[in-house]
Amino acid sequence: MENILVVDDDKEIVDAIEIYLEQEGYRTIRAYDGIEALEVLKGIKVHLAIVDVMMPRMDGIRLVKELRQFSKIPVIFLSAKSEDADKILGLNVGADDYICKPFNPLELVARVKSNLRRYIDLGNYKTRPNVYTSGGLMVDDNSKEVTVFGEMIRLTPIEYNILAFLIKNKGKVFSIEQIYEAIWDCVGGRGDNTIAVHIRHIREKIEINPKDPKYLKVVWGVGYKIEDDLI
Repeated sequence: MENILVVDDDKEIVDAIEIYLEQEGYRTIRAYDGIEALEVLKGIKVHLAIVDVMMPRMDGIRLVKELRQFSKIPVIFLSAKSEDADKILGLNVGADDYICKPFNPLELVARVKSNLRRYIDLGNYKTRPNVYTSGGLMVDDNSKEVTVFGEMIRLTPIEYNILAFLIKNKGKVFSIEQIYEAIWDCVGGRGDNTIAVHIRHIREKIEINPKDPKYLKVVWGVGYKIEDDLI
């Protein structure tokens, strides 16, 4: 049985979520602010957390920042704010999903199931050969598939080859010339504009905010890399 931590200062919302989760066979653990949630996480194994953004003492944003220091469990944010900027902020600090209040409890349960499945699948993928991950980004070189938190990403063959090359060597910086030579097998080629265009397209597909990339980083004056061991 999976343990689901529900963190919200509104007791009625926690009561309602608990009813639906327990109907699906999950065990619900309650907390009413971020500080209480951290205490729970220190003593109980939790498989997924549903976290309200606005709470007293410690809000959801700070809670998730603290949580990501020691845990990779999926986090679903609940918020009355529906603007894209708020969603991007929540996802960038480490949440995996975002649902706006008022919400349909059945949709929330479906998202819990989906995120748990992705979390378990990503854990299993790490033991398979030729599968490479960085945080929620996964490149399966067996099937030539790319996913971000379980969502399939469609890349062109060249885009895939660039991303696969970088993630196989994650943490290492490669110059434009090195990437060009690795992908086109052309010694001495520069391909400055060609590589830049493909990098931009890859970011548009795999990043939440391409202007502030989480996975595919530029090291100014040196080259590009895939971030190593993202939480």
